[in-house]
Amino acid sequence: MCLWDRSGIQMRRDSWQDGVLGTNCPIPPKWNWTYDFQVKDQIGSYFYFPTLNFQRAAGGFGSFVINNRDIIAIPFAEPDGDIEIFIGDWYTKNHTALREALDAGKELGMPDGVLINGKGPYRYNTTLVPDGIEHETINVDPGKTYRLRVHNVGVSTSLNFRIQSHNLLLAETEGRYTMQQNYTDFDIHVGQSYSFLLSTDQNASTDYYIVASARFVNETIWQRVTGVAVLHYSNSKGSATGPLPDSPDDVYDKSRSMNQALSIRQNGSSSGARPNPQGSFRYGSINITDTYVLKSVPPVTINGTRRATLNGISFVNPKTPIRLADKHNVKGVYKLDFPTRPLNRAPRKDISVINATYKGFIEVIFQNNDTVVQNFHIDGYSAFVVGMEYGDWTEDSRGRYNKWDAISRCTVQVFPEAWTAVLISLDNVGIWNIRSENLDRWYLGQETYLRIINPEENGETEFAAPDNVLYCGALSNLQKEQKHSSAMSIARKSSQLFLTLLIAVFAFSLS
Repeated sequence: MCLWDRSGIQMRRDSWQDGVLGTNCPIPPKWNWTYDFQVKDQIGSYFYFPTLNFQRAAGGFGSFVINNRDIIAIPFAEPDGDIEIFIGDWYTKNHTALREALDAGKELGMPDGVLINGKGPYRYNTTLVPDGIEHETINVDPGKTYRLRVHNVGVSTSLNFRIQSHNLLLAETEGRYTMQQNYTDFDIHVGQSYSFLLSTDQNASTDYYIVASARFVNETIWQRVTGVAVLHYSNSKGSATGPLPDSPDDVYDKSRSMNQALSIRQNGSSSGARPNPQGSFRYGSINITDTYVLKSVPPVTINGTRRATLNGISFVNPKTPIRLADKHNVKGVYKLDFPTRPLNRAPRKDISVINATYKGFIEVIFQNNDTVVQNFHIDGYSAFVVGMEYGDWTEDSRGRYNKWDAISRCTVQVFPEAWTAVLISLDNVGIWNIRSENLDRWYLGQETYLRIINPEENGETEFAAPDNVLYCGALSNLQKEQKHSSAMSIARKSSQLFLTLLIAVFAFSLS
């Protein structure tokens, strides 16, 4: 999400609380570590997860909901209920075996299924689904409206989400209210979160299927990669029966999915975290200060190992986090030489980061020349998704940007042989990760960092390092034994809400 880094959330926080290896040391096994950050600039639906070693594939994730303050109205009637739904592809192999496969130069291959809230499919088909599998049931009352917060927490599979005989009214995504539009089904890519308003307006002659199925694949081969849960009305007269609601039939034509993504518009008449219209930022009239074209291609072999790249560079996690290296003047940890465009040279492994300008307004184009849908996440920021097309981006592409009501979010899809353009206002000092949300590509090195330094730093644009900062690499000698805590607390200080979140010991262990 866009809160604390999706270790799962990325709010307006400083990078000391970011939770990725370029900024923070990992939590050692059997240690605790407390995140302490302000919840003030974004509202909406997010999820958190551990950011190393494929641990998300082992179930290390959970929801994170930021509500409006009481004095700020939401742009729809208060729902009768709030329901979290986690969808994601699933492998029977554990996360360590998945890492070993990638280390051996293999593809992960087709998942073994799709889970909904951690449970297998309802037995809608006795041939495809064995008996005895526990499925998810979501209970509702007739004549109500529920807010469904749906998150794709999977490894790498884009999923189509739909509910039999019901419409999905899109209302919010990753901290921004959207123009409200009805959809019969919706594509949710890896790492993305959406809120839908569901009206329970059917006659409840039976229960209804809730479906999450793989996108852009051969349906015949991938039939078993389908998650099925049950929507159960309290006055239902029987079990769900019959075939599943149809999935989009466009395996060889992805224009439908792209058009759906482009239909998501920011609700400029609603307020977000503050009592002013969140859509009032006139991003379309701000001069762009820098342009970065980040190109991804299928994995390549570098020095005998299979790696993923951005602009021909496969990122190697530093032993000493970049933010710590800056703080303690440790030289040689990284290079400020990440290219603004793809270069005609052999791919290489490196610790190369973007030398970004504080208070710049940058244009980032994700050019996907890989064979799969890519999903990119930007830590510490929301970005205006102004353009998305098939083919190669050119300077002329700017003439087709949405400069009025583009959605602002922190995770965006890029279709194969296509590009997605975002605009970002660099007002948050720190070291901020840009990465593929596809866990396999991320693990293989498809990431970099924005290094944003205030040249007139006076202590007011970034919080100081927290008292419990972890040390590793060249600074390991500074690490002291910490007291182990087991509390989760929420405390109010003045008018601001501070959230202290204790991460479970397993989440950031080194396994």
